[in-house]
Amino acid sequence: MEKVNSIIEAIAQDKGIPTKAAREAFKVALIKTAQRLEGQDCKFEIADDEANDKIEIYRVLTVTHDDDINLDDYPNIYIDVEDAKEYGDVEVGDEIRLEFDLEEYGATGASNLYRELEYHLQRSVEQDLFEGYKNKVGDTITGIVTRVDEDDNTYVEIGELRGILTQRNRIKGEKFKVGDHLSALLKFVKVEPKIGMFLELTRTAPKFLEELMKREVPEIEDGYVEIVSSARIPGERAKVALTTDRANIDPVGAAVGSSGVRINAVSKELNGENIDCIEYSPVPEVYISRALSPAVVKSVRVISNKEGEKRAIVDVTSDQKAKAIGKSGINIRLASMLTKFAIELNDIEGTTLSGDTTKEEGLTKTSDTTALEDLFK
Repeated sequence: MEKVNSIIEAIAQDKGIPTKAAREAFKVALIKTAQRLEGQDCKFEIADDEANDKIEIYRVLTVTHDDDINLDDYPNIYIDVEDAKEYGDVEVGDEIRLEFDLEEYGATGASNLYRELEYHLQRSVEQDLFEGYKNKVGDTITGIVTRVDEDDNTYVEIGELRGILTQRNRIKGEKFKVGDHLSALLKFVKVEPKIGMFLELTRTAPKFLEELMKREVPEIEDGYVEIVSSARIPGERAKVALTTDRANIDPVGAAVGSSGVRINAVSKELNGENIDCIEYSPVPEVYISRALSPAVVKSVRVISNKEGEKRAIVDVTSDQKAKAIGKSGINIRLASMLTKFAIELNDIEGTTLSGDTTKEEGLTKTSDTTALEDLFK
């Protein structure tokens, strides 16, 4: 088959796929067509001479003894040694290649090649899409809601594909209707026989919160401020730990924005989820103390065992305990998720001063500076 380069290039342009992918699909289609016409158990090989603008297809036969049982069982892939000598000087075990001329089959051959080519080109297009979206896993993508089924699964049109936001991946209390623009995190790309390829989306992952903050906060997008960790109870509350190596940037202030405009935009996208921003510290005691905000703690003791389990014993006065725990335990749960420490609260006597007490770098600072000393006991 000659002068195929221009045909393959036209196919690639029409389907929007690389020329190499179109060429591979064309070669596979040739082999599948030959097998349809000659027998599915026949063996064929392609000789691709791109430089001379030619693609040839050959039928491959294995030479064997005349009493070999394979001659009866697999006549399409074995040939008697005596018959094979017609094609040259051969021995048992050799392979001979006979040129296969598809044009001899006329319209039947052409129609079969067309169907096979369409099928394999479509597979190539899907594979190209699959690889493209696989590289976007973990990114935020936006689409238009096309359907909401009886189980509240939301179907979203995203480019050439369909995204699915299941109820368990949706923030509690939020509703979508047909025509809504929806942003979500691409969780993974799936292919199922009945429905083909689709994108599974989520709005409940901590990474979705991080991606939204990156979108709203230029300092995070530009790499000046880093999100070290995040934790969420979707639709209720979240905590984000931030850091920077630039002395002139306040990471928390940058994330919150003037009058809270940046963090409020993120909260609005998350159905009103409350977001606490704290400054990360490499010192575990300080980090845990900040993570328990708005509670003011007296001291933190970090314990690690041989199994690698990390625990923190946190001393709090009775007036701060409820804040440390939070409604339904939400504050301490998020602090534990954020810091990766199992946090235990220990009641101690007394109260935490509030009149002349200020919070600085996550520590309680009083007139006698005892809080800083207590923290590292």
